[in-house]
Order: sequence, then structure tokens, then C-alpha cells
Amino acid sequence: MIKEFKDFIAKGNVMDMAVGIIIGAAFTAIVGSLVADLINPIISLFMGGTDFSGMYALLGEGEYGSIAEAEEAGAAVFAYGRFIMAIINFLVIAFVVFMMVRQVNKMKKKEEEAPAEPAGPTQEELLTEIRDALKK
Repeated sequence: MIKEFKDFIAKGNVMDMAVGIIIGAAFTAIVGSLVADLINPIISLFMGGTDFSGMYALLGEGEYGSIAEAEEAGAAVFAYGRFIMAIINFLVIAFVVFMMVRQVNKMKKKEEEAPAEPAGPTQEELLTEIRDALKK
């Protein structure tokens, strides 16, 4: 059973998938930082200093200075700012993936359009040439 498991893990598809998941997680961290540290400040600048991640609506009684304070106190909050951030993250990731797939498709198309090497004579043509040569 252990040998069978080793064979399964050693297959290329499983290893490719594992590498893809690890790179995807790292890519998510990069995009999260891109959105939080670069895109949001620009959006905030145009929105008059609004920080999306701190936007929330309190679903109950009380006064809290931030969403962290409200959550720490156990208050129910409607964290729509985090949802906006998640949408921005998704759009950035989707755009980057789109651009990567587009480039791969362009490369594949160029390979398909590349002129194929001229095919040699067919078997029948060769046999005909041999026959004609033998007749001489």
C-alpha cells in the first residue's frame, strides 16, 4: 500500500498540482499586498481618504471606534468594506490570470501557424521512383 501511495505521489500530475497550489498561495499573498498597499491608497485618495477595510455597519447596540473593537467586543458587524476588498482582489487576480492565459494562447497560435517542414515524398511516390529506376 505504501509503494502504491509513493507511485501516486510521484506521478507528474500530482506534483504539478502541488506546485500550482503553492505558487497560487504565494501569488494570492502578492496580490493581497498589491491591493492593500498600492491600489487601495490610490482609490482612497480619490475617495477622500476612505479606507475600505475599515468600513462596516453595526448590527446592534453600542459605539465602537473600529471594526476590530466591535468584533473584539463580540458585536455583530456587517463588514461590507472587507467584501469590497475581496472584490478588488478577485478582479486583480482574474485580470492577471486572463493576461497570462492570453499570452499562452498567443504562443500556441504562433506555434500552430509556423510553417511546417515540407513533407517528404509519400511511400507510393518512392515506390514509383524505384520502379521507374529499375525499368531503365
